[in-house]
Amino acid sequence: MQDRLLAITCKDVRKKFVLRHTRSLKEALVWLVRGRKGDMWKVFNALRNVSLDVYQGETVALLGLNGSGKSTLLKLISGVLQPDGGTVQTRGRVAGLIEVGAGFHHDLSGRDNVYLNGAILGMSEKQIDEKFDSIVEFSEIGDFIDTEVKFYSSGMYLRLAFSIAVHTDPEVFLIDEILAVGDEPFQRKCIAKIKELSGKGKTLFVVSHDLDLVSTVCERGVLLEHGEIVMDGEVHDVVAELRARSAKQL
Repeated sequence: MQDRLLAITCKDVRKKFVLRHTRSLKEALVWLVRGRKGDMWKVFNALRNVSLDVYQGETVALLGLNGSGKSTLLKLISGVLQPDGGTVQTRGRVAGLIEVGAGFHHDLSGRDNVYLNGAILGMSEKQIDEKFDSIVEFSEIGDFIDTEVKFYSSGMYLRLAFSIAVHTDPEVFLIDEILAVGDEPFQRKCIAKIKELSGKGKTLFVVSHDLDLVSTVCERGVLLEHGEIVMDGEVHDVVAELRARSAKQL
């Protein structure tokens, strides 16, 4: 591994969120009258000193139960969020499918959103022109490409968002549960495309509850629990550990 280039480096990464309790006006007044005794909010530590190196060309599954910090870490790597402590570094172009339709302008057509999102992901207008037909063909949107995306179904969002992202030719590709939205034929198509990217030496970082899927697509697994990495190794071993931990909670 040491002679390979690092694609993602996280060092002592920390992220916390302030969760405010929902209170009625009466409860808030009582809280004030009592001299602000008792917190109206609490701090949730989503990530605690997470350190992780991902090398160029690796396919990594980020696994964990709900609330373990998976999506938070992915958003930090993509740049959607900033860490409260530590550092996150990436190498090359990063394309993230973090939320379905994120970055889409609802009042614009699919065509306009291809150009908008392509530009956001670092493509020039000429590059988008050259890849436009291929993007539309892969997405299976057809004539709806000139329809405002506010009329799209979640599946249509998925297909177009995925197609734009993979056509940007990213060095690092981040995917968060997004494959669960599409129908089965398109899921198979996405998986084939992901494997194609992997075969080209691209770095893939995948969050999914579909353990069979990540076992097929990824080689390495990283297990998060309560915001900390508790296991990092071969994906089948990490999946087995997660299944065991899940069973204990039933």
